This record gives sequence, C-alpha cells and structure tokens, in this order.
Amino acid sequence: MTITIPKRVSSALLGSLAAGVVPRIGLEYIAVGRNQEIKAVLRDLDNIAAGGAGFRIVVGRYGSGKSFLLQLIRNHAMDRGFVVADADLSPERRLTGSQRQGVATYRELMKNLATKTRPDGGALPAILERWIAAFQMQVMQSTGLQQTDPAFMDAVERQIMAVIASMEGLVHGFDFASVLASYWRGHRLGDDELKDAALRWLRGEFATKTDARQALGVRVIIDDDSWYDYIKLMAQLVVGIGYQGLIIILDEMVNLYKISHSQARQANYEKYLTMFNDTMQGKASYLGIISAGTTQFVEDTRRGLFSYEALRSRLAESRFTQPGLLDTSGPILRLQTLSYEELFVLLTRLLEVHAAHYGQAPRLGEAELTQFLQEAVNRLGAEELLTPREVIRDFITLLNLLEQHPELEFGQLLGGLEFHQDENKDDLAEFVL
Repeated sequence: MTITIPKRVSSALLGSLAAGVVPRIGLEYIAVGRNQEIKAVLRDLDNIAAGGAGFRIVVGRYGSGKSFLLQLIRNHAMDRGFVVADADLSPERRLTGSQRQGVATYRELMKNLATKTRPDGGALPAILERWIAAFQMQVMQSTGLQQTDPAFMDAVERQIMAVIASMEGLVHGFDFASVLASYWRGHRLGDDELKDAALRWLRGEFATKTDARQALGVRVIIDDDSWYDYIKLMAQLVVGIGYQGLIIILDEMVNLYKISHSQARQANYEKYLTMFNDTMQGKASYLGIISAGTTQFVEDTRRGLFSYEALRSRLAESRFTQPGLLDTSGPILRLQTLSYEELFVLLTRLLEVHAAHYGQAPRLGEAELTQFLQEAVNRLGAEELLTPREVIRDFITLLNLLEQHPELEFGQLLGGLEFHQDENKDDLAEFVL
C-alpha cells in the first residue's frame, strides 16, 4: 500500500526516529497500540473541559514508548481545543530548587505553550491577542460600536477590567491581573515596550523584583514557590478566551530520582504532591498534568516517589490489581510491552513512510519483516525485552542502508546487524545512593 505524506513530515519523522528521539509531527502515521491508555486520557480531557482537573503518571521502562505516548496525547489535546505546554526535566529544570530550577521548568513550559494553530510553541503572545480580540468582539456584538468609534476602546477596557478584577481573589491573582492590565494598556497605547515587559513577566524572565517594579509597577516575580500557582491562573485565562483548558506535560521525571541530595529530592516530591492534591481534590480547574517516568522512579522506596510516604499511599496500586489486567482509572498508566503483532504493524507503517519519502516501492515484504522481528528477539534474548525504541532505530537504519546501497540484499544486512538493548536500563544502581 502506498501512503501520501508531506515530505517535510516524513523527513522530520524519519530523522527523529533514526536518532532515537520522539518526533513532534507525523505520529499518526506510525502509532500502534496504546488504545486503552489513550482512551483513558481522552476521558480525562472531557472531565477537564467540564471544569475538572486531571493527573496522570505514564510509567514504563526506557524505550517503552512513554515519550511517544506523551506526544500523542499532546496532539490529541490540541486537536480538541486545549492549550498544551510541555517540558523535559533535567538537572537545570526541576519542580523546585535553590538555583531557580522550578522557574526554569516554568519558562520552558511557557516557551513551548502551543495551540492547534500554533503547534510549534511560542503561543503566549497569540493567546493574549486573542484574549483582547474576544473582548472587542463582545463589545461590538453587545453595543453595536465599531472599532473607529471613540467610545469603543473605553467599552473594551471596562470589560477587560471586570474580568481582571474577578481574578484578584485567586492566589497570586492580583499580580497576574496587574500584568494583564499592563499588556492591555500597551495594546491600547501602541506601547510595544510595555507589552513586551508584560510578556517577559508572564514567561518568568524577570530575575529581580526591582526590575519588575520598574517595568510594570508590580512588586513580585514568578519564583520557585509560586510558578505552579501561575499555571493554574493561566488555565483560567485560556478557558476565558474559549479554549477547553490547559494541559501540562512533564517528561523525563527520572531526573528527580537522580537528585543526590535527599532534602532537595524530597522538596521536589513535596511540590509534586501539591500538584497531585490540587488536581485530584478539586482545587484546580481546567488543568491537566501528565508526567512520565520509569518504574524505578515511582516504586523505589529509597529515593523514588514511594520514598515519600504521602505519595506512596496515594499512588500505590490496589492489591486486586493483577498482571495483564490494566487498570486505567488510577493516576498511574503502566505501559505494557507491545505485542509481536503490534510491533509487526509498526514495522509495516515505518516501511510505508520510508518508501513514500523516497518515492520508491517498498523493498521488503511480510516475510522479511517477520524475519527482522524474529532476529531481534533472538539477539536480545526474549520477546518481552523488545522495546519500540530499539526496534524502530535498528529498522530505520536497515532501511536507510538498503536505500543508500541498492546492490545489497536484505539478508546480507540482517546477518550483520547488531541489536542492542538501550543503554539506559531501568536498573539505576550505578547512581550514588
């Protein structure tokens, strides 16, 4: 079967997969399995759009498809009218830290703020402009005034100030509202410097309160203690504009597990607990938080989430849970190993994308794909050791070699192909405890 796929999409897709990273676009061409997990998250999105909140942890071994699933969720959420922000945690980006690591995560989230019309991130200015345009449309519809009428801007300002005043009762709402008012003033007066200052503040880019006071007249800045409160305020803002809600996606949560200092690690888990409690107890609205980490990050009782008793008691699964029975109602979504049949479908779709990209007929058939999978199982030792990342990376390499060296045969390459388990194993005992 021949598929039609834009060259820029197939190029990004194949390039990312060959490098072992998850592509941002084109996932729908190769997605297989994970139907139960996706259905569970889509139910969460319905609840969030109705004014609720959601919290999920995607758990699986390295290379099992956690990041891939997060990107699928991201795309589904944007298609359903949500604003989405994602960030990968790292030693420089945590939930909190003595060197503003929490703000660094917030800044990354704001940089990656995305909508269906701005899927590549950087959507904050567009969101604020849509916020103002929504008020302008309301005024035109309710009063009959046109933008050229002298009273039009005054009527818009009254509408905006009424909404801003309603935010002031929320935690940190007064300062958030003050900055929004500054952005509106900059818009009305044509003062791009004031608008830029408001954007910088909302993105967490002010380092000192003095700078913020001089630029905007506010006496606070977004810091490690408060950044999550501003996420909740941002959710309220985007819903007021007409979006369904705000979805926050945090990948590479294992970086919290890797924090060597126990107090710093516990402080991050405490922040994570706050986020869990807010979303699960109804203290947040129109907000979804989805994160991903390894099994050991969650279950290690010495330094994982289960080392923090309040999290362990909330996240531990029921004793009725059994192997092979996936319970998608709790906060943890455990990724099951893709079946042999699902991996075969995955290879088929990769082959179709590769052939479409190079404008060629696929050189491999079902027999070759079956042989490739069987060889991978034999080399790695067991079918359950196969992860999508390992299979995809090796298969793309094989297809590239066949395309670049047409004189070679599949059997020649397969015999010399080395299959390796991912170097980042679940066993993280090499970290100093």
